[in-house]
Amino acid sequence: MRMVFGLVLVAGLALAGFAVYMAQNYIGAYETALLEERQKSTAAVPTQMIYVTSRPIAYGEQILPEDVQLAPWPTEILPEGAFDEENPLISEEGLPRVAVRAMEKFEAFMDVKVSEPGGDAGLTSRLEKGQRAFAIKVDVTSGVSGFLRPGDRVDVYWTGRMPGNDPNLPQGDVTKLIQTGVRLIAIDQSSEADSTAASIARTVTVAASPQQVAALAQAQSTGRLSLSLMSLNDDTVAEAIEVDQRSLLGLQKTESAAPTTIKPCVMRVRRGAEVVEKQIPCTN
Repeated sequence: MRMVFGLVLVAGLALAGFAVYMAQNYIGAYETALLEERQKSTAAVPTQMIYVTSRPIAYGEQILPEDVQLAPWPTEILPEGAFDEENPLISEEGLPRVAVRAMEKFEAFMDVKVSEPGGDAGLTSRLEKGQRAFAIKVDVTSGVSGFLRPGDRVDVYWTGRMPGNDPNLPQGDVTKLIQTGVRLIAIDQSSEADSTAASIARTVTVAASPQQVAALAQAQSTGRLSLSLMSLNDDTVAEAIEVDQRSLLGLQKTESAAPTTIKPCVMRVRRGAEVVEKQIPCTN
């Protein structure tokens, strides 16, 4: 009985091993056939390696080497202006491009979707986190005779008249430094800093915090703003500066003399137990 059981067990193990062997052969043959079909399909549709995005890229973002990868693309529907190994997306100088359109993952890079090396996508790409763009009206005198360029830094002065007649406030027109080291990001409608020709601007756009924007807006609506161009390497912080007409001319504020009171002349007259004072003309 034990011999019969042993023979049955050996036969079962042999059949199981044979079944595993046949399954492996079948799976191997299937994978080989599938690979051959894929190779035939690839050979039937010619492709070219082009650069595509490796992650979603938002408008205005810089395109870094880790954001791109090569991928096969059917030659028949190759996008116009695509970048490949002969026309790389990342320049040899390492200057990053900026996305001028939002792109999804695995989307092909095209020259209409990215800027030139070292370019930008407009004013939004020049604003740092927490900054806002604000336009200031200028003319030939308040705009430093047209010598301002995007990227320059300026001090902003306000000139106006203090309201009310409070003697403790400056009298007449007052000029006060209200912002220092404000960065220009555009002159009129141009944000290019390469131009060397001077032009008389009508507006300049600055990058400022929301608090600075509120101060500039209030100052622009109540007086006249003037810009003072800072040196390229100047890292000093200007002190509080305020000049009115009196301090400009070196005039000292005169204190008004207190009015003097004249004491009247009186004569005391006794009437019984009561003493009465009677006013009389003074003789001196």
